[in-house]
Amino acid sequence: MVVLNKIYTRTGDAGETALGNGTRVAKHSARVTAYGTVDEVNATVGLARLYAKDETDDALARIQNDLFDLGADLCRPDMERDKDAEYPPLRMASSQVDRLEAEIDAMNKHLEPLRSFILPGGSPLAAHLHLCRTVSRRAERLTVELSALENVNESALKYLNRLSDWFFVASRMANDSGKADVLWVPGANR
Repeated sequence: MVVLNKIYTRTGDAGETALGNGTRVAKHSARVTAYGTVDEVNATVGLARLYAKDETDDALARIQNDLFDLGADLCRPDMERDKDAEYPPLRMASSQVDRLEAEIDAMNKHLEPLRSFILPGGSPLAAHLHLCRTVSRRAERLTVELSALENVNESALKYLNRLSDWFFVASRMANDSGKADVLWVPGANR
């Protein structure tokens, strides 16, 4: 259980923060940048939920919870020493990736194949889902960069890769199953 009775601690005033294992690192470290960007994705999902209803809102709520799981995973280095931890660290699981894939496939069945790139926009929900997509792509790039420096859970990387695809397909669904997608017209303003 998490108990937060004091929000500021002053322990980060010199530009350092604590990871999940207690190690202190610079706030600009690759690991903090990666999980901080995952937090940004979560905030964009919160904005999208203002426009979502029913099943889409339920799916976005699951994704928000997954993103906290992902942040918990990324803030805890030293995966090889997890077996010695007092409490097993929370790690992303392949089942979370599988769920995203199943949801993408289910949504994609209702969409016509693309014949053009899509501009971010259309309905308010679709526009917000495109924002979620682009921020999740940035989170993925930063997590891949982190994985070149330190160990990162493979399921965490896969989840981020599938997540941006999920947002893309969901944005098309939010645009009247793709009928209201805003299509790119190459060179239209020359």
